[in-house]
Amino acid sequence: MTDKTASDILRIAVAQLNPTVGDIAGNLAKAREARADAARQGADIVLFTELFLAGYPPEDLVLKPAFLKACERAAQDFAGDTADGGPGFIIGTPLKRKSGTHNSIIFADGGKILAERYKLDLPNYGEFDEKRVFQAGPEIQGPVNFRGVRLGIPICEDIWGDVGVCETLAESGAEILLVPNGSPYYRGKVDVRHQIVIRQVIECGLPIIYANQLGGQDELIFDGASFAIGSDKTLAFQMSQFEETVNVTTWKRRAAAGAKNANNSEGWVCSEGPMSKIPEKEEADYRACMLGLRDYVNKNGFRNVVLGLSGGIDSAICAALAVDALGEERLRAVMMPYRYTSKDSLKDAEDCARALGCRYDIVPIFEPVDGFLHTLTQLFEGTKQGITEENLQSRARGTILMAISNKFGSMVVTTGNKSEMSVGYATLYGDMNGGFNPIKDLYKMQVYALARWRNSHVPPGALGPSGEVIPNNIIDKAPSAELRENQTDQDSLPPYPVLDDILECLVENEMGVDEIVARGHDRATVTRIEHLLYIAEYKRRQAAPGVKITKKNFGRDRRYPITNRFRDGG
Repeated sequence: MTDKTASDILRIAVAQLNPTVGDIAGNLAKAREARADAARQGADIVLFTELFLAGYPPEDLVLKPAFLKACERAAQDFAGDTADGGPGFIIGTPLKRKSGTHNSIIFADGGKILAERYKLDLPNYGEFDEKRVFQAGPEIQGPVNFRGVRLGIPICEDIWGDVGVCETLAESGAEILLVPNGSPYYRGKVDVRHQIVIRQVIECGLPIIYANQLGGQDELIFDGASFAIGSDKTLAFQMSQFEETVNVTTWKRRAAAGAKNANNSEGWVCSEGPMSKIPEKEEADYRACMLGLRDYVNKNGFRNVVLGLSGGIDSAICAALAVDALGEERLRAVMMPYRYTSKDSLKDAEDCARALGCRYDIVPIFEPVDGFLHTLTQLFEGTKQGITEENLQSRARGTILMAISNKFGSMVVTTGNKSEMSVGYATLYGDMNGGFNPIKDLYKMQVYALARWRNSHVPPGALGPSGEVIPNNIIDKAPSAELRENQTDQDSLPPYPVLDDILECLVENEMGVDEIVARGHDRATVTRIEHLLYIAEYKRRQAAPGVKITKKNFGRDRRYPITNRFRDGG
């Protein structure tokens, strides 16, 4: 590369990859492969994401000295690779220094580490609790010099808050800001990121490249969608969402006097880069659920999965997600009928399994349930049948699924939606059994919307078939747990459109009862739903992890006490 090229053109590769927390050797191998790919594309430098070598978020792993040492050894080994004259790189890793353990990046070129930078603004809200494991960087550190170009490197939250990192870097002579991120998905998050970066561009006058992690990590989904905003506040490039990729973008220095940025220096513009379309909300949610299930199963080493296919909408969409994520050969669907299971449900479950092409077994539960009832006859003498007897059906099904899991090494996919989990309409040690729930953060009406969308679309990367994979009869019929004769969910709950709106007000928006009633809801219904929401907290604490889709999911984002006598309704 000539000096002229070095000063006038910069080819920046953005590595939007899927690391695994704790797999330091695997993450290093993935980084090396991406750097080689970027070199073939003519890149000068590769920008990786936040804490890439460790995987993000590593949580309390960073409290283990051996883990920190392994991460630093990997960083040093990777830095040595740059002696080949190929691309330099910026990569995230935890580093323990005299000032504390930091969420850091290393900048390497020419065979060695040339600089380190530490995250200053540690997030401590929602799904983040970095202040309990990291120390903030002691001060804002200036830009690094890469082959004649001064690069500012804030880390994720440093550009989300108001700590002035971007503006200070601009005042220190930075020409472009390269930002490694671990920003989890929730509905509409891409637009939020764009607005955050535009705000910083207005403040500092510099183009900002936003590299975001991809992949599922427990309940969090990192959706990629890396991008850049130019100094003119327009979208310079947009990478794909939910897809692992390495894209090289070309940046050129503007020499015209009229093209100077807020630093009164020559500015940079992106002359070449991807401009991918971001999926609409149903597609985005579906792909997030699919990615979360795939990564949870694969990263935890499960060969296949099993679920109870009841003929209802929730188990049907979970089956579709499992086939799309893993392939038909890795799903076993089990129908477990009892005396209240309708002929429609039997047919609908079979039709769904046939449409998806997965294995389908029928395991009746008459004998185990009747055995439990017989065993308890003396203890229950003189009492009326009710929820207790209904729950025995659910628990028999849960036990059968766990037996299949134990025998064949299959992970049980649990299938409860957010509406049910909110009000406690789920049975501990029954339908709540399982390792992972792909629809845990979807309200019932959102489940219906995704089912209709999937019947008309095959998402990119899906392994399942096209066409109607969820029979229309499942979508059209009244939802029921079928635990007693002629039961429907609406026997004891308000209609799902009403319930979901009340729950969204209570959970996502933390609205008071009076505010919710002012939206047109019945006060007695709102206070009852609020009560059910609070008393079901103990169940949610024991629920399987599941994909985060909304801005406030149960668990990481919403942490209410189990013992809680507060009621806004009186």
